Amino acid sequence: MDLKELQAEIDNEELIDMMTHSKALLNGHFQLRSGLHSDCFFQAALLLQYPDLAKKTCRQMAKFFTNQQVDCVISPAVGGLIVGHELARALGVRAIFADKEDDQLILKRGFTIKPGEKVLVAEDVITRGGRVQQTIDLARSLGAEVVGVGVIVDRSGGMAKFDVPHYSLLQLKLETYEPETCPLCKQGIALDRPGSK
Repeated sequence: MDLKELQAEIDNEELIDMMTHSKALLNGHFQLRSGLHSDCFFQAALLLQYPDLAKKTCRQMAKFFTNQQVDCVISPAVGGLIVGHELARALGVRAIFADKEDDQLILKRGFTIKPGEKVLVAEDVITRGGRVQQTIDLARSLGAEVVGVGVIVDRSGGMAKFDVPHYSLLQLKLETYEPETCPLCKQGIALDRPGSK
């Protein structure tokens, strides 16, 4: 990667270009974590494997939250780990993450949230926002004040809603299908489940 490019501000075209060149933007037939099917998938980990790109991406996102007086960034494992860490670094606060156990999110590893702490939720990609909502619910159950949600890619086109400010670097409305009505399934195209690969 060109260091001069890394110093520039991110715009949508640049982010898409970075995702394409890092092979994070995939085309095919995919099952999303939400259970929906799509012909496009963002494997953000392939972008975030480059520390300079992760830093640049999350620094840009952090600008939206600089006036929120964030005490801590929390992210759901695994997709949000790097995003949460780099966003916390940009904001100068600590980063923690929630582990999945029996399809629920819990804090482990000695992580804690103090009542009244102002917490920002970070994630890589959302479609319906279910894992982000679980993270919000977890933080609130521990007494936190959730001040916002930051994601790299919102593939819902803004349809995913939370009751706190929500910011995404890239917002797209991509086609998703219920499995029983998926045209890709009807065409017999092999289904890929890339979420944890």
